[in-house]
Order: sequence, then C-alpha cells, then structure tokens
Amino acid sequence: MQASSAVAVGALAAPAVRASAQTAGQLRVATYGGQVGKSVIEAYLKPFEAETGIKVTPITEDFTVAQLDLMQKTNSITVDVGPLSQGSILQSPAKGYLEEIDYSLFRKEDIEGLVPETKRKHSVGFFFYSYNLVINAKKYSAEKPRPSKWVDFWDVEKFPGVRYLQSGQYGNEGPWEQALLADGVSPDKLYPMDIDRIFASLDKIKPHIRKWWTAGSEIQQLMLSGSGDLMMSYDGRATTAIAQGAPLEMSRNQAKLTFDSWVIPKNGPNVQSAQRFIEFVSRPENQAAFAKLYPEGPTNRNTFKLLPEELAVALPSHPNHLATSILENGAWYAEVGADGMSNLQRLAQRWSEWILQ
Repeated sequence: MQASSAVAVGALAAPAVRASAQTAGQLRVATYGGQVGKSVIEAYLKPFEAETGIKVTPITEDFTVAQLDLMQKTNSITVDVGPLSQGSILQSPAKGYLEEIDYSLFRKEDIEGLVPETKRKHSVGFFFYSYNLVINAKKYSAEKPRPSKWVDFWDVEKFPGVRYLQSGQYGNEGPWEQALLADGVSPDKLYPMDIDRIFASLDKIKPHIRKWWTAGSEIQQLMLSGSGDLMMSYDGRATTAIAQGAPLEMSRNQAKLTFDSWVIPKNGPNVQSAQRFIEFVSRPENQAAFAKLYPEGPTNRNTFKLLPEELAVALPSHPNHLATSILENGAWYAEVGADGMSNLQRLAQRWSEWILQ
C-alpha cells in the first residue's frame, strides 16, 4: 500500500507541518493525514512527548519511497520516522536508506508479542488493515443468499448489482489476489501470483465495474452514497461508513491482510529519539489506545488482552479473523526479475496498459 492511495487522505484539524521543515533537536514524525493521522497524533505522538520530554512535530502528510529516495540523495533528512507499506519497505533496505531497528530498547514481552512477519531488521509493523468484500445489505437481504467471497463478486448473474473495485495503478494495491480467488485459486496457492491469470480473470469482471476507485476517501464516499451493491474496500473505511449509518455488511472471509510499518531514514539528526519512538508505539497499551481511536489491528498480540472483546473482534488481526484472511506476501511484490522490474512495477505497468483497452 502506498500511503497516498490508501488511508492517508484529507487534512487534520491540527496545523500541518510541511516535510521541508529542517529543525534539529526534535522528532519529526510523518503521520498520514485524515482521521488515521489524527489518531496517530493522539495515541502515539502526544503521549510519547509527555513521557520522554522530546518535542514531537507531526508532519501531517504522506511518507513515500520517492520522498525517502530524495532525502537520501540530497542528504537532507526532513522526516525522522515515518510509515511505509510492505512493498515500499522491502525495496528500501537494499538501497541502504533505512536505519536498523534497535530491538535492545524493547521489553522482552513486546518483542515476543509482535506478529513475527511485522518484526524486521529495518522496520516494525504498527497496524494491520485489510481489503474486504462489502455488500449493500438492502440489495441483498438476509433471507436470501448473500455474496460473501470473491467468486460471488465475479458472479454477475447470481448477484447482479453495481460494482466498485480498487484501481491497480500503484502496483502494490489492486484486485490481484481477489481476481485469482474468483478464478478458483486456493488461498494457500496464491503466491507466487500468476499475473497473466490475474488479468484474464479481470477481463471477465471489467465490463461490470462501475468505477475503479483510487483512494480510501473515494470508496468511503461511494459507500455512504448508497450507489454501490458490491464493493472492495479497506476495512477501516467500511467500518466507518457503517458507523455513520450506511446499510452495509462487510465480510471478513478472504480478506487480504497487510500492514504498515515504522521506518527510520538513514543518517537523520534524531535517530536515537526515533528508535525510542518506535519502541513506544510497539507497546500493547499504546496500540490499544490507537485501536480505540481508529479501528485497525494491533501488531503486538498482547494488545488484545487490553481491549474489550466487542472492539477486539472487530479488528482485522483478531485471532478469529486470521484463519480466514490472506496475509499479503510483501516479499513477492518486491521480488525483482531478470528484466530488473519488481512484481509491483510489473503489475502497475500491466494495469496501465490493460485499463485503456
């Protein structure tokens, strides 16, 4: 997930600090924008500043690989710590752009509590989110069979209706796994993904897609408008829309689960403070505070002991959902072939050609 194409949409009520600000002696944290950015500030930045006395400046905008590259090439580190997607992270360490995480700062129980896939040499995952099938509950009444998996989404005869799918323009996001599941691939056989088969499956559903959405705010607005019947959405956006009264139902079955992680750009002026911040946000009590503000899943499994069950079971990384979800294989997306292109880049290029056909 590129942050710009997912949860980082909108503006915070708090004053934005542009990433061009160069101020040593404080911690500059990229937080995303919108509601998720506001939740990061309330659950992590403010308590960290109160505990440590370190002045924290939120940068309420996206943090991207392109920005990381530019900072390193110009030797101008303007973000001390920021969140990146799996695909982005797996491309960055090879370039030497990220500091190694200092796990000696962590409590033993927190290291053991982290979901193993989220604990890496140059990054630490801090929240799970998922891509889910969402249906219009008025269109598909509870008395009749309802779409609950991706083969149902592709079945336009059994389940007619207005459909929305996510655009694949970014490569690391798009209906790739969903297309293979709809074509009969078993969840445990998805990777390595067959790109030709993905697009053959997408060929079948393409005429029936009303809109290919590109941002979380866009699909949330579409869900709130009531214009869609079957949709692919981030779970957080769907949960928010449902809380605002939209007559929707979200399926956790065959949800694609992924996570964003904190990273520290190499050679910044505040590396030690950034290391302390990453340890702080990995504690279960702080991840619990974040989950109460924004409905996404903790990466420290001990967090669930601190949450009321009605909230815990609504989060994508709850143990009940892991059995029916598909964990995105970030290593496959970052894998580079003989042509010098990663699978992520290959998907984006193929998409840009396919969507115009």
